[in-house]
Amino acid sequence: MTAASTSASAVRDLGELDWDNRFTRDLPADPIDALDAPILPRQVEGAAFTRTRPTSVAEPALLLASDAVAADLGLDPSALADEPALSALAGNRVADGMDPFAMNYGGHQFGNWAGQLGDGRAIALGEVVDTSGHHQTLQLKGAGPTPYSRRADGRAVLRSSIREFLCSEAMHHLGVPTTRALSLVTTGDAVVRDMFYDGNAAPEPGAIVCRVAPSFVRLGTFELPTSRGDIDLLGSLVATTIRHSYPDLVGPDGTVGPSQIAAFVQTVVDRTARLMADWMRVGFVHGVMNTDNLSVLGVTIDYGPYGFLDDVDLDWTPNTTDFGQRRYRYGNQPRVAGWNLARFASALVPLMDGVEPLQEALDSYFSTYSSSWLSAMGAKLGVSVDAVTVPDDAEPTTSGNSPGTLTAEDPLFADLWTLLPRVETDFTRTFRALGHADLTPADGVDRLWAELETTVFYRPDTLTDELVGDWRNWLERFAARVVADARDPAERAAAADAVNPIYLLRNWLSQEAIDAATRGDEEPLRTLFDVVRDPFVERDGLEHYAGLRPDWARDAPGCSTLSCSS
Repeated sequence: MTAASTSASAVRDLGELDWDNRFTRDLPADPIDALDAPILPRQVEGAAFTRTRPTSVAEPALLLASDAVAADLGLDPSALADEPALSALAGNRVADGMDPFAMNYGGHQFGNWAGQLGDGRAIALGEVVDTSGHHQTLQLKGAGPTPYSRRADGRAVLRSSIREFLCSEAMHHLGVPTTRALSLVTTGDAVVRDMFYDGNAAPEPGAIVCRVAPSFVRLGTFELPTSRGDIDLLGSLVATTIRHSYPDLVGPDGTVGPSQIAAFVQTVVDRTARLMADWMRVGFVHGVMNTDNLSVLGVTIDYGPYGFLDDVDLDWTPNTTDFGQRRYRYGNQPRVAGWNLARFASALVPLMDGVEPLQEALDSYFSTYSSSWLSAMGAKLGVSVDAVTVPDDAEPTTSGNSPGTLTAEDPLFADLWTLLPRVETDFTRTFRALGHADLTPADGVDRLWAELETTVFYRPDTLTDELVGDWRNWLERFAARVVADARDPAERAAAADAVNPIYLLRNWLSQEAIDAATRGDEEPLRTLFDVVRDPFVERDGLEHYAGLRPDWARDAPGCSTLSCSS
């Protein structure tokens, strides 16, 4: 439903929305709520959440808002900057119908069990029934401490909040399943952060993002009770999650037993596999793929030290915390997701009669990922996909350059991925050019190579004769596939352009907007927000946003180097 079609019935105060707080109604609460008591870090057992309130801020002001998200919720977008909506989005007021809480969960971080984690700087306001009749949880990130904050203050800085808001909306418009962002509010308070944990802490402007998703339940939500032997809580979490998020899986008599749980795991496996293919097709690197940062809905969640590929480098991660092992590098994301899913399935074993159904679901992961990746590559290149059989128990090889490399892959695609990293080659611009190139004329390959040579290489002077020859040989094979498909060139180009963005939320573009906003100039930020909401259609005057990464951004903080504090 569009903003225009909801304007007549849209409300101006969050308290007038249709709140239906299923999560807090249907699951056990922490007996020690943090509504009035001092908020101290502690272990919370036997509970799925703790009731708590956001901490008030000094001078809230609306910096950005998504009119589309507001309209979907039934809110009048024009009211978000004014009282009383602004006070609720800043955490200064708990509106009627809200039931604020912080979620309790655990997780594996960088491959190691970390125990209880929980919402340390995120507080859900509650659940709203949107204009389509679906439940949406509104969550404030940076709203103050909770019992899960450990040694932190529960706040967020402006730079990380800008990145979270922009990427939530950019990924949605790229067609990647994701949490959404309703608002970005500056707080008027300073927040002290040590960006790279190197002893250089400094005060920065504070901000709060209102995130929106049908649920914020994570894989790690189920790991925590299992690690504690709390099978009653585990059973409640699983049954409630299935009933809320996957009601079609509930048994005909309303039961949730082993067969329903197996179907639940299979669905999460399938959605996660397809999500990984989506990440890889747009060159997205999450940066912190801990089990507490993967959603059971198969949507992207928790935007921290993320980044999009500039040049093609399967070993790249923007997260300085991961520079040692590069566990969460671009090319390893599909494998890590499979590992995380195995931890998730293992947590549900106490509720099953045997592990076989869970193992069957896990065994299908790489096959689903591979078929999704091959389809994505075919769409990006605008060509048919050669039939490739991938066994259900296939796993990615430990060598090879392609993010789709399994036991078998379309050779045309695999060979392209051996070319892309040999010199610094821009991921986004290359696929945009390949996808819409007209290769039917006799000089089609010559014209395409001339375009690539001048527009996609960061250091064209490093192109050797051998590499040029390899590229031209691959382009001849590519052209032969295009011709064999016998597809109308204009139709092919339009379809490829619809999946290959020309504008991407590159880290250096975000950093430019962050630097300007920190100086008080909000216009670059608003322009960038407008650009990433329409990423596939070329527009006059936006050449800067489609360009190669500038040299200054190669190793600049906030561009190629970020941290979990970013």
